[in-house]
Amino acid sequence: MKATFLGFNPEYAEAAPTFEEVSQLSGVALLEFGAPWCGYCQAARPAIEEVLNGASELSHIKVYDGKGKRLGRAFKVKLWLTLILLRDGQEVERLVRPVGSDEVRQLVSF
Repeated sequence: MKATFLGFNPEYAEAAPTFEEVSQLSGVALLEFGAPWCGYCQAARPAIEEVLNGASELSHIKVYDGKGKRLGRAFKVKLWLTLILLRDGQEVERLVRPVGSDEVRQLVSF
């Protein structure tokens, strides 16, 4: 699957993985739904980067979301920025429009 990084992933991927591919992930992964031009996404980037730079065991998948994008709809994403924590391909928790690193750190503390 493309667009999977261990630790912080700096780029949104146009070609998102399928829901089936995400469901087959093993271990812990963080899905980030947003867009490079989104103000909420840009504002949260430093907090996400700070937390994930110290989380080398965590897969970070940034999905360029938008109208007609299937993965975002499968996860019922309504607002950007949405972070979804997965464990073995299953949603454990989500965080919408985080502001600071403390919120992100609490989400990924596993």
